[in-house]
Amino acid sequence: MLYFKSDYTEGAHPKILEALERTNLVSQPGYGEDCFSAAAREKIRLACGKPEADVYLLTGGTQTNLIVISALLRRWEGVVCAGTGHIAVHEAGAIEFSGHKVLTLPAHDGKLRADELAALAERFYADGTHEHMVYPGMVYLSQPTELGTLYSRAELEAIAAVCRRFEMPLFLDGARLGYGLAAAENDLSLAALADIVDVFYIGGTKVGALCGEAVVFPRGNMPPHFTTMVKQQGGLLAKGRLLGVQFDALFTDGLYFELGRGAVALAMKLKKAFVERGYPLFLDSPTNQQFVILTAEQETRLAREAAFERWEPLPDGRYAVRFVTSWATTVEQVDALIALL
Repeated sequence: MLYFKSDYTEGAHPKILEALERTNLVSQPGYGEDCFSAAAREKIRLACGKPEADVYLLTGGTQTNLIVISALLRRWEGVVCAGTGHIAVHEAGAIEFSGHKVLTLPAHDGKLRADELAALAERFYADGTHEHMVYPGMVYLSQPTELGTLYSRAELEAIAAVCRRFEMPLFLDGARLGYGLAAAENDLSLAALADIVDVFYIGGTKVGALCGEAVVFPRGNMPPHFTTMVKQQGGLLAKGRLLGVQFDALFTDGLYFELGRGAVALAMKLKKAFVERGYPLFLDSPTNQQFVILTAEQETRLAREAAFERWEPLPDGRYAVRFVTSWATTVEQVDALIALL
């Protein structure tokens, strides 16, 4: 079976496994105070061009979103995101479970628009009864979006300007950031992101690590007592070295960026094959997630030999489906899928 359903099902890149084995019996302090985590944090600061950044290593995406959002919001505030945003759709109500409402705006190919965000905040503060309502306390984006699309630098700066105007921290979910940075149309570097947003994370789970997400507060703006809040929510890993070793390996000799480029190159090869064979695109994604429209017959036939995700049914009986390449996808796997078309 050819597997194109997600980008986190494989284990870890061999260089990460080698690093874990090599350091296995080295005795180090726990809870992320080990030398490997310290080295990883320094390499991430260097990659972001922010020597003053606070970097915190956590284990998974939903955990990271929950901890960061609940740490930044006050009791009466909610978080604004696109209606297709991960925290609104695929996190089992984790944010609401923390006591904070998710306030959604229309998604445009997965993205928020600055003008609609501004209009939401303006309407809220113009309402004479807004003290009885949930305040828009911060904004959540993901890069790439759930639909594999990208915010341009101009789009992100426009959203950040609205956030500053209304004093809403801007948080960027980077679970698949490595694939976004590798896309041909991307015009944002890690350093540019660090200049624009208030907090973001660099996803390892989907880009070559066994597990792990590196949260970056680029201006040394991590909330007070953040470690205590992480501990309260079950996110403080006793063997924090597990995360430190992995991110140290990912940010050695450009491995993180190399893995993103490989996956995106294969996704572009696959997209080209779909288009050349007359398969309509559901939308035009420049990243490792490719969304294609299939008839029911095409879906049934391909599903016999390839695993992919049905994204949504369309009114005419066809389906939008998602094919995902990862850091571990091979040329041979892509060629075999193309042959099935």
